[in-house]
Amino acid sequence: MVALMKFLFLIAVVGLTSAACSSSQQKPMAVKVPAQVENGVYTRLLQKYVDQRGLVDYAGWKSNAGDLQALNEYLSQFARSGEQAGGEERAAGLINAYNAFTLQWILQNYPTESIWSLDDSFSARRHKMSGENVSLNDIEKGTLIPQIGWKDHAVLVCAARSCPPLQRSAYRPEGLEEQIASAYRRWLDRPDLNEYFPEKKKAAISSIFKWYKDDFEKIGGPKKVLARFGPPKFHDFLEGGNYELEFKSYNWGLNDQGEHGRHYGKVQLFFDNLF
Repeated sequence: MVALMKFLFLIAVVGLTSAACSSSQQKPMAVKVPAQVENGVYTRLLQKYVDQRGLVDYAGWKSNAGDLQALNEYLSQFARSGEQAGGEERAAGLINAYNAFTLQWILQNYPTESIWSLDDSFSARRHKMSGENVSLNDIEKGTLIPQIGWKDHAVLVCAARSCPPLQRSAYRPEGLEEQIASAYRRWLDRPDLNEYFPEKKKAAISSIFKWYKDDFEKIGGPKKVLARFGPPKFHDFLEGGNYELEFKSYNWGLNDQGEHGRHYGKVQLFFDNLF
Protein backbone atom coordinates (compact mmCIF):
# COMPACT_ATOMS: atom_id res chain seq x y z
CA MET A 1 0.00 0.00 0.00
CA VAL A 2 2.83 2.40 0.85
CA ALA A 3 4.50 1.68 -2.50
CA LEU A 4 1.22 2.31 -4.33
CA MET A 5 0.74 5.63 -2.52
CA LYS A 6 4.28 6.70 -3.43
CA PHE A 7 3.65 5.74 -7.06
CA LEU A 8 0.39 7.70 -7.22
CA PHE A 9 2.06 10.67 -5.58
CA LEU A 10 4.86 10.59 -8.17
CA ILE A 11 2.33 10.46 -11.01
CA ALA A 12 0.53 13.45 -9.55
CA VAL A 13 3.76 15.43 -9.24
CA VAL A 14 4.88 14.65 -12.79
CA GLY A 15 1.46 15.46 -14.19
CA LEU A 16 1.33 18.74 -12.33
CA THR A 17 4.82 19.69 -13.47
CA SER A 18 3.96 19.09 -17.11
CA ALA A 19 0.69 21.00 -16.91
CA ALA A 20 1.79 23.85 -14.67
CA CYS A 21 2.74 26.35 -17.32
CA SER A 22 -0.57 26.05 -19.11
CA SER A 23 -2.92 25.88 -16.13
CA SER A 24 -5.68 28.46 -15.93
CA GLN A 25 -8.71 29.03 -13.75
CA GLN A 26 -10.69 31.22 -16.15
CA LYS A 27 -10.92 31.87 -19.85
CA PRO A 28 -8.33 34.48 -20.87
CA MET A 29 -9.65 37.73 -22.33
CA ALA A 30 -8.13 40.10 -24.87
CA VAL A 31 -6.08 42.97 -23.51
CA LYS A 32 -5.68 46.49 -24.87
CA VAL A 33 -2.25 48.13 -24.89
CA PRO A 34 -1.76 51.90 -24.58
CA ALA A 35 0.25 53.55 -27.33
CA GLN A 36 3.56 55.37 -26.83
CA VAL A 37 4.77 53.68 -23.66
CA GLU A 38 8.26 54.93 -22.77
CA ASN A 39 10.64 52.06 -22.03
CA GLY A 40 13.87 53.83 -21.09
CA VAL A 41 13.46 53.40 -17.33
CA TYR A 42 12.56 49.74 -17.71
CA THR A 43 15.68 49.08 -19.77
CA ARG A 44 17.81 50.85 -17.14
CA LEU A 45 16.34 48.63 -14.41
CA LEU A 46 16.86 45.45 -16.41
CA GLN A 47 20.48 46.33 -17.11
CA LYS A 48 21.06 47.08 -13.44
CA TYR A 49 19.41 44.00 -11.93
CA VAL A 50 19.48 41.24 -14.59
CA ASP A 51 22.72 39.41 -15.35
CA GLN A 52 23.94 37.83 -18.57
CA ARG A 53 22.24 34.53 -17.70
CA GLY A 54 18.90 36.25 -17.20
CA LEU A 55 18.91 35.85 -13.41
CA VAL A 56 17.56 38.71 -11.32
CA ASP A 57 19.05 40.44 -8.29
CA TYR A 58 15.72 40.57 -6.49
CA ALA A 59 17.34 41.26 -3.11
CA GLY A 60 19.18 44.31 -4.41
CA TRP A 61 16.13 45.59 -6.25
CA LYS A 62 13.86 45.01 -3.24
CA SER A 63 16.20 47.04 -1.03
CA ASN A 64 16.19 50.05 -3.39
CA ALA A 65 12.97 52.02 -2.77
CA GLY A 66 13.70 54.36 -5.67
CA ASP A 67 14.01 51.54 -8.18
CA LEU A 68 10.90 49.81 -6.84
CA GLN A 69 9.02 53.05 -7.41
CA ALA A 70 10.59 53.42 -10.85
CA LEU A 71 9.21 50.01 -11.87
CA ASN A 72 5.78 50.93 -10.50
CA GLU A 73 5.79 54.21 -12.40
CA TYR A 74 6.86 52.46 -15.59
CA LEU A 75 3.99 50.00 -15.28
CA SER A 76 1.52 52.78 -14.50
CA GLN A 77 1.83 53.80 -18.16
CA PHE A 78 0.04 50.59 -19.13
CA ALA A 79 -2.92 51.52 -16.92
CA ARG A 80 -3.90 54.62 -18.86
CA SER A 81 -6.80 54.73 -21.29
CA GLY A 82 -6.77 56.56 -24.60
CA GLU A 83 -4.91 55.84 -27.83
CA GLN A 84 -4.25 52.13 -28.31
CA ALA A 85 -1.18 50.49 -29.78
CA GLY A 86 -1.41 48.20 -32.79
CA GLY A 87 0.83 45.89 -34.76
CA GLU A 88 4.38 45.43 -33.49
CA GLU A 89 3.99 48.23 -30.95
CA ARG A 90 1.15 46.23 -29.41
CA ALA A 91 3.15 43.00 -29.42
CA ALA A 92 6.24 44.62 -27.88
CA GLY A 93 4.04 46.29 -25.28
CA LEU A 94 2.45 42.99 -24.32
CA ILE A 95 5.85 41.32 -23.92
CA ASN A 96 7.20 44.15 -21.78
CA ALA A 97 4.05 44.33 -19.69
CA TYR A 98 4.04 40.58 -18.99
CA ASN A 99 7.69 40.47 -17.97
CA ALA A 100 7.57 43.68 -15.94
CA PHE A 101 4.34 42.74 -14.13
CA THR A 102 5.94 39.41 -13.26
CA LEU A 103 8.99 41.17 -11.85
CA GLN A 104 6.76 43.50 -9.86
CA TRP A 105 4.75 40.58 -8.47
CA ILE A 106 7.89 38.75 -7.36
CA LEU A 107 9.37 41.88 -5.78
CA GLN A 108 6.14 42.52 -3.89
CA ASN A 109 6.40 39.03 -2.39
CA TYR A 110 10.16 38.51 -2.17
CA PRO A 111 11.70 36.41 -0.76
CA THR A 112 9.95 33.40 -2.29
CA GLU A 113 11.21 30.13 -3.70
CA SER A 114 8.95 30.07 -6.76
CA ILE A 115 6.22 32.03 -8.47
CA TRP A 116 4.06 28.96 -7.73
CA SER A 117 4.55 29.56 -4.01
CA LEU A 118 2.47 32.74 -4.39
CA ASP A 119 -1.29 33.08 -4.62
CA ASP A 120 -2.78 32.67 -8.10
CA SER A 121 0.10 34.29 -9.97
CA PHE A 122 -1.13 33.67 -13.50
CA SER A 123 -4.94 33.86 -13.40
CA ALA A 124 -5.66 36.65 -10.91
CA ARG A 125 -6.60 39.93 -12.57
CA ARG A 126 -4.43 42.17 -10.43
CA HIS A 127 -2.61 44.16 -13.14
CA LYS A 128 -4.01 47.32 -14.71
CA MET A 129 -3.93 47.81 -18.48
CA SER A 130 -5.95 50.41 -20.40
CA GLY A 131 -8.25 50.92 -17.44
CA GLU A 132 -8.99 47.21 -16.91
CA ASN A 133 -7.72 44.65 -14.44
CA VAL A 134 -6.00 41.83 -16.32
CA SER A 135 -4.05 38.68 -15.54
CA LEU A 136 -0.78 37.37 -16.92
CA ASN A 137 -2.83 34.70 -18.71
CA ASP A 138 -4.94 37.44 -20.32
CA ILE A 139 -1.79 39.11 -21.63
CA GLU A 140 -0.25 35.91 -22.97
CA LYS A 141 -3.01 33.48 -23.92
CA GLY A 142 -5.80 35.97 -24.51
CA THR A 143 -3.79 38.45 -26.55
CA LEU A 144 -0.14 37.82 -27.42
CA ILE A 145 -0.36 34.21 -28.63
CA PRO A 146 -3.33 35.05 -30.88
CA GLN A 147 -1.20 37.83 -32.38
CA ILE A 148 2.27 36.28 -32.75
CA GLY A 149 1.71 32.56 -32.05
CA TRP A 150 4.79 30.41 -31.38
CA LYS A 151 7.06 33.46 -31.26
CA ASP A 152 5.61 34.23 -27.82
CA HIS A 153 7.39 31.36 -26.14
CA ALA A 154 10.97 32.66 -26.26
CA VAL A 155 10.21 36.14 -24.96
CA LEU A 156 7.89 35.76 -21.96
CA VAL A 157 9.62 35.01 -18.67
CA CYS A 158 7.55 33.84 -15.70
CA ALA A 159 10.34 34.04 -13.10
CA ALA A 160 11.45 30.39 -13.32
CA ARG A 161 14.96 29.03 -13.78
CA SER A 162 13.88 26.95 -16.78
CA CYS A 163 12.28 29.93 -18.53
CA PRO A 164 13.99 31.44 -21.55
CA PRO A 165 16.55 33.97 -20.27
CA LEU A 166 15.14 37.38 -19.38
CA GLN A 167 16.41 39.99 -21.83
CA ARG A 168 18.37 42.90 -20.36
CA SER A 169 16.46 45.54 -22.29
CA ALA A 170 12.87 46.31 -23.21
CA TYR A 171 11.48 44.90 -26.45
CA ARG A 172 11.00 47.57 -29.12
CA PRO A 173 8.50 47.74 -31.97
CA GLU A 174 11.32 48.52 -34.40
CA GLY A 175 12.97 45.28 -35.47
CA LEU A 176 10.81 43.16 -33.20
CA GLU A 177 11.15 40.07 -35.41
CA GLU A 178 14.93 40.10 -35.07
CA GLN A 179 14.67 40.61 -31.31
CA ILE A 180 12.44 37.54 -31.08
CA ALA A 181 14.88 35.58 -33.27
CA SER A 182 17.73 36.66 -30.99
CA ALA A 183 15.74 35.51 -27.95
CA TYR A 184 15.24 32.09 -29.54
CA ARG A 185 18.91 31.77 -30.43
CA ARG A 186 19.98 32.71 -26.90
CA TRP A 187 17.48 30.31 -25.32
CA LEU A 188 18.28 27.34 -27.57
CA ASP A 189 22.02 27.87 -27.07
CA ARG A 190 21.79 27.38 -23.30
CA PRO A 191 22.94 23.81 -22.52
CA ASP A 192 21.16 23.85 -19.16
CA LEU A 193 17.87 24.53 -20.96
CA ASN A 194 18.30 22.66 -24.27
CA GLU A 195 20.84 19.95 -25.13
CA TYR A 196 21.85 18.25 -28.39
CA PHE A 197 23.42 14.81 -28.82
CA PRO A 198 24.22 14.12 -32.51
CA GLU A 199 26.02 10.88 -31.67
CA LYS A 200 22.86 9.58 -29.98
CA LYS A 201 20.51 11.15 -32.54
CA LYS A 202 18.69 12.91 -29.73
CA ALA A 203 17.84 16.39 -28.47
CA ALA A 204 16.63 17.16 -24.95
CA ILE A 205 14.63 20.38 -25.14
CA SER A 206 12.47 22.57 -22.95
CA SER A 207 9.07 21.28 -21.86
CA ILE A 208 7.67 24.51 -23.28
CA PHE A 209 7.80 22.80 -26.66
CA LYS A 210 5.55 20.06 -25.27
CA TRP A 211 3.13 22.29 -23.37
CA TYR A 212 2.56 24.51 -26.40
CA LYS A 213 2.73 21.78 -29.01
CA ASP A 214 -0.24 23.15 -30.96
CA ASP A 215 1.45 26.54 -31.43
CA PHE A 216 4.64 24.94 -32.77
CA GLU A 217 2.80 22.48 -34.99
CA LYS A 218 1.48 25.43 -36.99
CA ILE A 219 5.01 25.98 -38.33
CA GLY A 220 5.94 22.31 -38.65
CA GLY A 221 6.79 21.43 -35.05
CA PRO A 222 9.73 22.00 -32.68
CA LYS A 223 12.29 20.59 -35.10
CA LYS A 224 11.60 23.46 -37.50
CA VAL A 225 12.34 25.94 -34.73
CA LEU A 226 15.51 24.10 -33.72
CA ALA A 227 16.76 24.02 -37.31
CA ARG A 228 16.10 27.73 -37.68
CA PHE A 229 17.40 29.05 -34.36
CA GLY A 230 19.51 26.28 -32.80
CA PRO A 231 23.24 26.64 -32.12
CA PRO A 232 25.27 26.97 -35.35
CA LYS A 233 27.60 24.11 -34.38
CA PHE A 234 24.59 21.75 -34.44
CA HIS A 235 23.01 23.22 -37.56
CA ASP A 236 23.56 20.24 -39.88
CA PHE A 237 22.33 17.81 -37.23
CA LEU A 238 19.22 19.87 -36.51
CA GLU A 239 18.55 20.68 -40.14
CA GLY A 240 18.60 16.97 -41.02
CA GLY A 241 15.84 16.25 -38.53
CA ASN A 242 16.89 12.62 -38.03
CA TYR A 243 16.76 12.56 -34.26
CA GLU A 244 14.42 11.91 -31.35
CA LEU A 245 13.09 14.60 -29.04
CA GLU A 246 13.04 14.38 -25.27
CA PHE A 247 11.68 17.05 -22.93
CA LYS A 248 13.68 18.27 -19.98
CA SER A 249 12.16 18.50 -16.54
CA TYR A 250 11.10 22.09 -15.86
CA ASN A 251 12.71 23.88 -12.92
CA TRP A 252 10.15 26.24 -11.40
CA GLY A 253 12.62 27.58 -8.84
CA LEU A 254 12.85 31.37 -8.76
CA ASN A 255 15.24 32.91 -11.32
CA ASP A 256 17.13 34.60 -8.48
CA GLN A 257 20.81 35.51 -8.47
CA GLY A 258 20.82 34.54 -4.78
CA GLU A 259 19.88 31.31 -3.06
CA HIS A 260 16.11 31.49 -3.41
CA GLY A 261 14.77 28.91 -5.85
CA ARG A 262 17.99 26.93 -6.12
CA HIS A 263 16.56 23.89 -4.34
CA TYR A 264 12.92 24.15 -5.35
CA GLY A 265 11.70 20.81 -6.65
CA LYS A 266 8.70 18.85 -7.90
CA VAL A 267 7.50 17.88 -4.44
CA GLN A 268 7.34 21.50 -3.31
CA LEU A 269 5.63 22.42 -6.60
CA PHE A 270 3.00 19.78 -5.88
CA PHE A 271 2.27 21.13 -2.41
CA ASP A 272 2.28 24.77 -3.60
CA ASN A 273 -0.47 23.90 -6.05
CA LEU A 274 -2.33 21.69 -3.58
CA PHE A 275 -2.92 24.38 -0.96
